[in-house]
Amino acid sequence: MHIRWFVFSAVILSACLIFGGCTSNTSPSTPQSPSGSALPAQSVQQPAQSAASSGTLTLSVDSLSPGAALPDVYTCKGTSESPQVSWSGIPAGTKSLVLILEDPDAPTGIYTHWLVYNIPPTVGELAQGQSNAKVLSNDAQQGEGSVGSRGYSGSPPCPPIGSTHRYIFRLYALDIYLSLPNADRAAITEAMNGHTIAKTEFTTTVKR
Repeated sequence: MHIRWFVFSAVILSACLIFGGCTSNTSPSTPQSPSGSALPAQSVQQPAQSAASSGTLTLSVDSLSPGAALPDVYTCKGTSESPQVSWSGIPAGTKSLVLILEDPDAPTGIYTHWLVYNIPPTVGELAQGQSNAKVLSNDAQQGEGSVGSRGYSGSPPCPPIGSTHRYIFRLYALDIYLSLPNADRAAITEAMNGHTIAKTEFTTTVKR
């Protein structure tokens, strides 16, 4: 009996030595930092998608400061040329831009002077002296202002004598291309409804 028990114990002991011990008080090794402290556990994560930077939509008119007087050359007191209008910070997903010039101080209410729509998002400006053509050289389209005329020089800023009015350039970034062969302010406003990603404005003044 004793011999049989001795043989059994020897077999168990041999098995423990072969497989590295029957029990262990040590846990699996934990990654250590150079200072010797344990590093936090890391989970497996999917690569994060890079969101396109939209920046902040900004608008500039000529080299003017916001609120500055619009030079006479751009009004009915001069040659009625359209000023250079430029922008930056177009949001991701923009399919077209809309530029509207309005006079909120007109005696009859908001008066639309200039309306340009379907401006390609790759275009960064409207150069000075745009024509009154229905389709501009950059493929943007011009709509009809409050007097039914197309283009900037068809209805340049021209407040009543003895008054000063604000003239606000408004830029809208849309997530659609507007399928409008012809358009006035009401049609553009309706078509933009629910499709504006971002908007900005630049205010100038004209005294006459």
